[in-house]
Amino acid sequence: MSLLQDKHNRWYCIFILVLVLLLVLIGITAIDTQTAATKEMFITHNNAIATSLLNEGVSKEVIASALTNTETGTTGNKFLVEIGLSNSTDIENLPYVTAVKNTMRTSLFVLLFLWTLLLFLGTMLFLYRREGLYKKSENIIKDYIDGNYTVHLPQSNEGNIYQLLASVDQLATMLQAKNDTEQKTKEFLKNTISDISHQLKTPLSALMMYQEIIENEPNNPDTVKEFSVKTGTALKRIEHLIQSMLKITRLDTGSILFEKGHYSISNVISNAISELTTRAASEKKEIIIDGAEQKFFCDMEWTGEAIGNIVKNALDHTNRGGKIHISWEQTPIMFRIRISDNGHGISPEDIHHIFKRFYRSKNACHTSGVGLGLPLTKAIIEGQGGFLSVQSECSQGTTFTLSFLTESQG
Repeated sequence: MSLLQDKHNRWYCIFILVLVLLLVLIGITAIDTQTAATKEMFITHNNAIATSLLNEGVSKEVIASALTNTETGTTGNKFLVEIGLSNSTDIENLPYVTAVKNTMRTSLFVLLFLWTLLLFLGTMLFLYRREGLYKKSENIIKDYIDGNYTVHLPQSNEGNIYQLLASVDQLATMLQAKNDTEQKTKEFLKNTISDISHQLKTPLSALMMYQEIIENEPNNPDTVKEFSVKTGTALKRIEHLIQSMLKITRLDTGSILFEKGHYSISNVISNAISELTTRAASEKKEIIIDGAEQKFFCDMEWTGEAIGNIVKNALDHTNRGGKIHISWEQTPIMFRIRISDNGHGISPEDIHHIFKRFYRSKNACHTSGVGLGLPLTKAIIEGQGGFLSVQSECSQGTTFTLSFLTESQG
């Protein structure tokens, strides 16, 4: 029975059973007591009769015969009625019976009073503990209502009441998680809006200035052409910023469903750097791809964008004649892609911040960008269950490692 799973209910049922057994013992004791009292009354009454008859000179044989006789008759009954002894005789006129009655009444009253007192005290103790549990639970639930989830409802015992409290506590945990998520979402939106506003301020101010210059010198073709080009550059910067922020936001909110499949790793990398090879050639930099052909389980489009962001970052921080080396390896549980360069490297004070949004190291002042490439790359890799790590030394180059679980592990 589920009712008996509760420890307090079990103890209370055991307590009631003990009291019932005690009541049975009281009944047996009362019967034994009444029997003994009746016996004593019978002997005392016979003693009185025998004494009286002996004093009157009646022979012992006659008295013994009378006391042991079990036959009844109308003559004896008529005689008893004549002396006032019948079923209608008041008990108060029978001293022996009255004494037995008073003894039995007193004994039963005391025993039943003690039994009732035990039942009352046991029940009150059970209800007191229950009331304490309810009061404690009520106070904790009020804390939940006020947003305080640091305490938990009692749920260390078995039983329906504790199952209910465990369910309420689980509900409170879900509400806490929901509140935390909503709070993080609000904070995320606040920071995102603040970041976008801050990043858009500079190009928008530049656009307004370019427009004003063009309006002031509409008849100067060189000025119009120069600032039209600058306007286009600023617009592309704004577009890149907005697109990057939209991608990161979608990744953070989990609204992107990665479409994974088995792809040739060389094809993934070739597609990722196809637009960067021309730039590398024009800047006299070399992109080296080194690795045996293997199948790679990933989302080709998003993984290609992540690889492209890292290669672009390497081109930005590598001098003319520099080299970017892309290699990969597979183990039973991991597939790793390493992208290394022999560029400027990352300073120790910057390396712990490079994955923060809009972070620009002191060595990045001469390069274009808004500081979203690496954060976006990290979000893409982690969104597929992988992780991104970096090793770097100043003037020695940088190595980014993209690690993915193999299909059997993921």
